[in-house]
Amino acid sequence: MCLALPCRIVELLPGDQAMVDVAGVSREISLALVDAVAVGDYVIVHVGYALTRLDPDEAERTLALFAELGEGISSEANAVGA
Repeated sequence: MCLALPCRIVELLPGDQAMVDVAGVSREISLALVDAVAVGDYVIVHVGYALTRLDPDEAERTLALFAELGEGISSEANAVGA
């Protein structure tokens, strides 16, 4: 299974590179596959490459669902370990 994450561009770097943030984690990614992105835009990132731009509202909804899923998994793991 492959997973691509919505990430917010926080800095444009030389050579079609950018720094992105997702849940407080920063990573350098390639922008070679997308055009006309700016700081503050959301992109879908898979294996270090931005694949496409994403609507900010959709990105926020998706990130909220990931956070909710993470909370559910954490609660389940705590219940099993109790």
